[in-house]
Amino acid sequence: MNKRLRFLLSKFRLQRLRSRFLVAMIIISLPPLFLLGYFSFDIAKNTLMETNAQTYENHLETSSEVADLLFRSIINMNRSIVVNNEVREVLSNSNAAQSSGPKSADSTESTSEWTSNKLQKAINNNQFDTKFVNSICVFNLEFKAFCTGRSDDAGVYEKPDKIKLIQQTDWYQSALQDQGKVVFLGYDILDHSKNSFSTVKLFRDASSPSGQTIGLLVVNISTDIFTNIFNENNNAGGFMALDNSSDSSKIVFNNGLTDNSVLKEGDNQFLIQQLQQNGYLISQFQNQTTDWTFIHLIKVNELLKQSNQIRTLTTLIAVSMGIIALMYAIFISGSITRPLLQIKKMMVDWTMGAREFDETFEQDEVGTIGETFKRVVSENKQLNERLVHSELKEREAELRALQAQIKPHFLYNTLDSIYWMATLQKNHDVAQMAISLSESFKLSLNKGKDTISVFKELKHIEHYMTIQNIRYHNRFQYVQEVEPALMGMEIMKLLLQPLVENAIYHGLEPKVGEGTIRLTGKRDEGFLVFTVEDDGVGIADLTVTEQGYGLKNVRERLTLYYGTTSSLTISSVVNQGTQLQIRFQLFGEKRDEDA
Repeated sequence: MNKRLRFLLSKFRLQRLRSRFLVAMIIISLPPLFLLGYFSFDIAKNTLMETNAQTYENHLETSSEVADLLFRSIINMNRSIVVNNEVREVLSNSNAAQSSGPKSADSTESTSEWTSNKLQKAINNNQFDTKFVNSICVFNLEFKAFCTGRSDDAGVYEKPDKIKLIQQTDWYQSALQDQGKVVFLGYDILDHSKNSFSTVKLFRDASSPSGQTIGLLVVNISTDIFTNIFNENNNAGGFMALDNSSDSSKIVFNNGLTDNSVLKEGDNQFLIQQLQQNGYLISQFQNQTTDWTFIHLIKVNELLKQSNQIRTLTTLIAVSMGIIALMYAIFISGSITRPLLQIKKMMVDWTMGAREFDETFEQDEVGTIGETFKRVVSENKQLNERLVHSELKEREAELRALQAQIKPHFLYNTLDSIYWMATLQKNHDVAQMAISLSESFKLSLNKGKDTISVFKELKHIEHYMTIQNIRYHNRFQYVQEVEPALMGMEIMKLLLQPLVENAIYHGLEPKVGEGTIRLTGKRDEGFLVFTVEDDGVGIADLTVTEQGYGLKNVRERLTLYYGTTSSLTISSVVNQGTQLQIRFQLFGEKRDEDA
């Protein structure tokens, strides 16, 4: 990590000291100015945004109170119409007439006109403000409409299956669930007009103990009502009203966002997040009567036009200070770099073989460095002579150690003698152990080569298993399943035998009774994969085994020889067994793939 960091720093390190002084002066002078400008701009921006948000939050709260007054007036109008005896009588008669059979067109038209007059009369008698009321419609149980302010029909639902269509709508279900309360809906339920929204209230039979439904009252209200609610005079930005009564919020009123299509459908919070992502500053307040969310929105860049001047001024000051720092650095760096250049020349001459220097330095920090270098050069020759002498002594010690080593031929001859002596004495186990140990040593040394064929490595394991079965009275069964095509391939020696040894000492030796070791070898997508499995006692703590000398040595050798694509993995289940797998790619196959 440290080497990599130093390498990256060296790529950006300036070669000339004068350039470093220049950069240092700029770094010392400019960041404080930029930080001052940034914090000044940030404080001004945050203050302006907080003030704006608080101002419009108060404005929205006042607007919500105005909305409550207007909406309560509409609620009262709904209630007055619903409790009007003449309207309820006409509605009851209409339901009775519908159930008794069809009537003539003249009679129906007369009833509709008379009902509309009753509606208008009920409104006038209570002196309600109908300035923003577009239309009022009363529906009987068959959803026959009696309206004032619009034609007597069900709008978009005026179809042969009108009853079914209306009963399946969300707004009708909401009216049923609210049990006669006035339900505010953020859209025109009859015509889907963008310039109006609706309220719905059930007519309930007062004489019925269960409050049986006898009709439906729909009032369509113009969105112009929000001009009185928000009082938009001298206000920057715009306003929105969101109906968040369902999973997907609906925009009831909008004069702040020119294009609604940029907003994706979602709940209230999701729409607000989209507005903020589009660069709007949002203030919001929830209306108590409707539970709608009133929003004021304004583009942040429009709000911050004046505060951006601080940023421009700070940039100009920073550029000016940078120019001054550049001139100062050029003047100062000359007096500092001259003695350093002298030291540099001395070092270059020293690398060319010079050992005597006549340069003189002033009594300062740089001068001390120069004099120290001259002293180091004079002592360097003596240190070199001592180093050469030490290396000669070390070579002599290594030669003596090599001469003291036992020659392999002496070991082979000794084991061969043991074998013949055991044979003459008819001690076949000792003879077999001696010959297996001799062959095992030969394969391990492999005439000094680092690689060995798969066939010979497997023979090494067979000799090793022979010795272990003699020691443990044939407790271990060895099964070998290696693809014949792998036998002639050269691999790193002593790669598989330590895995088998690990299986015996950690898996089968602690086990009571016999055990089996299975060694498999195959090719898998350009890799050689060898697996050693045993049915021993398993390993409870794999970390201890992985950190052991044998497997740790195999893993390190495997990585050094075959690279980071190689791997050694261990898996074990207590009382069931252990599996070790090595996976590596031969050098010849790597070159083939690269080609």
